[in-house]
Amino acid sequence: MTRRPRVEIDLAPIADVGRLAAIWQDLEQRADGSFFQSWAWTGCLAAERFSDPLLLTAREDGVVIAAALFNRRSQRLVPPTLWLGESGDPRQDDVFIEHNGVLIERGRSAPLLAACLRTAASGAIGAARPRRRRLVVSGVGAEYLAAARAAGSPVRVRAARPAPFVDLDALRRSGRNPLDGASGNTRYQIRRSERRYRALGPLVLRRARSLDEAQDFLSELRRLHQATWIGRGKPGAFANPGFERFHRALIGRSFAEGGVDLLRATAGKRVIGYLYNFCYRGHVYAYQSGFDYELADAQRKPGLVCHHLALELYLAEGARRYDFLAGADRYKLSLATGSVDLHWLEIGGEGVFRRLGAAALTMAGRLLRRSVADL
Repeated sequence: MTRRPRVEIDLAPIADVGRLAAIWQDLEQRADGSFFQSWAWTGCLAAERFSDPLLLTAREDGVVIAAALFNRRSQRLVPPTLWLGESGDPRQDDVFIEHNGVLIERGRSAPLLAACLRTAASGAIGAARPRRRRLVVSGVGAEYLAAARAAGSPVRVRAARPAPFVDLDALRRSGRNPLDGASGNTRYQIRRSERRYRALGPLVLRRARSLDEAQDFLSELRRLHQATWIGRGKPGAFANPGFERFHRALIGRSFAEGGVDLLRATAGKRVIGYLYNFCYRGHVYAYQSGFDYELADAQRKPGLVCHHLALELYLAEGARRYDFLAGADRYKLSLATGSVDLHWLEIGGEGVFRRLGAAALTMAGRLLRRSVADL
């Protein structure tokens, strides 16, 4: 009789997040994760981002087949909260994770995800007894809704956002270019914008060729990005110094492996804008940008032009998908050929809140009866 492999799921504190690298990278090679689940992202400034880290692992015959890094935050009278891939501190989480999730060996069935969420929400931590907890799971696919419900946990959807993308593989197979699937109005605006920019000189999209140049591109992107958003009365992504610090560290650890891509678009000697993208297993994530709106007008659309040039570049280089990430911005929808929904969820925890509420009502009733008896 064939022995069925046993899967053991464990949730335990970890003293040194950096020591996870070997385990994580080994599983990463056997998993179909996103860039946001890679060690390049997860391990970046991890020691300061995860103040009370917990590692969830699922092992089959001693081999790690699933892993998730949580940060634990506790408050009085509130069940402890575990944040998947985030710190729970808004200042640290400005980096905004998407396509998040438990890193799972490819080919594994959905019940493994449900079992991992069940353990995170109510399993024992080390030698401690099981305890119900709240999970905050940001930027995940619809399968997390199904898995949480299969695990028997209540789920609250904090937000749901479309993540538009361009299927470059499909374009390549059909022999089409990135504008063939766009509306007539979008094609007209991009072609007109490119003609207007070419009046200043050749349109060129240039990739940063060294780490120093990549950091310089980020500085210029930051300048343009902040000028735009401050001009709109908003603080801009770089208002928090921790945001820039994280991404400079991420560029430093990922540039040589091709995990980050800094692009500059110019018309002659004039800069149109910069793009900061992540590249992972043929998947391009358009993460951040900065455009020169001083030169823009009704006939010059720097964002559309920069993204169109990038789409042509990545199509020629063999990338599979160009992901605009979450948000229903008009330029994303204008260029996209498809979309997936990402969800920001709270899983579990309500049972504890109900018990706390019942206990509070019971105590209030006792105090009221005592007060009446004292009259």
